[in-house]
Amino acid sequence: MPAPRNSAASARGRAVSREARLAALRKRATLLAEARAFFGERGYLEVETPVLARSGAPDAQLAQFALSDPMLGALYLQTSPEYAMKRLILAGSGSIFQITKAFRQGESGRFHNPEFTLIEWYGLGYDRERLIIEACALIARLAPSLHDKARIVSYREAFREALGIDPIEDPDDRLRDAARAHVPSAHELPLDDRDEILDLLMTHAVAPAFPTGALTVVTDYPPSQAALARLNARGLADRFEIYQGPMELANGFHEATRGGEYAQRFATEAAKRRARGLPDIPEDRRLLGALAEGDLPDCAGCALGLDRVLMLAVGATHIDEVLAFPIERA
Repeated sequence: MPAPRNSAASARGRAVSREARLAALRKRATLLAEARAFFGERGYLEVETPVLARSGAPDAQLAQFALSDPMLGALYLQTSPEYAMKRLILAGSGSIFQITKAFRQGESGRFHNPEFTLIEWYGLGYDRERLIIEACALIARLAPSLHDKARIVSYREAFREALGIDPIEDPDDRLRDAARAHVPSAHELPLDDRDEILDLLMTHAVAPAFPTGALTVVTDYPPSQAALARLNARGLADRFEIYQGPMELANGFHEATRGGEYAQRFATEAAKRRARGLPDIPEDRRLLGALAEGDLPDCAGCALGLDRVLMLAVGATHIDEVLAFPIERA
């Protein structure tokens, strides 16, 4: 994921009054009820999937919590419920959503806690545009101050506007120069991976230029950042991210559907992990096995960070302010 996300220890353990924590706790309960009502009105089925599983996400940018059980072997806390939810769709569940805990190692800072709450959903028959409309509607329902129409901008346009560079066509050297010019910490990094450079620039130089009073939807990512999104007619990833100012709220895909695509992308990410000296993560063979029996139905899926939306709803500036037990208090 890219850009360094660890904050100094002094930024954590913030002093938050008991009254403020209780107010955030009550507001969280309200948002949970509103989210469930939102999906219920649209005919989604609420589901639950494991947070502990035998495989994890192979994505090279994700650091996962790995556990070892003397009888079961290696187990992983899930970075999202994506794979299990897709297995349910393949089994005929229809459109589904869930509100669940997710875990990412080494992510700690103003917008990050290693354990966090996700709302993830998959709409059957949805394309990217329909999902963007629905995701923005959900955010506006949970944080009414963001009810204005969102601005949609391509990944390429966002980089051109903020930095005057083309993230799709410009050579690596030009991207490195931009990183060193706009991100002070870049001088301490090797900058030998194109996507890591782009993530660094997005986090530290592009997203901070987005307005805080409205949503910005970034679309058409480089194919190397497709994850499990399909590629569109222009060869770009048919995915989007939604921002409020520099804070990413949601990430959505028009999903790839064929098992062969999943196997190939899992292999690509595994190769990246090996090249970066990262530990191997077993691929989800149960998902691949389910896909071998038939393609995933046409659908689009989105993950929304509830804790970050709660920050907006109560006017918090740090994620610790909306967690009853941030990691330092857990």
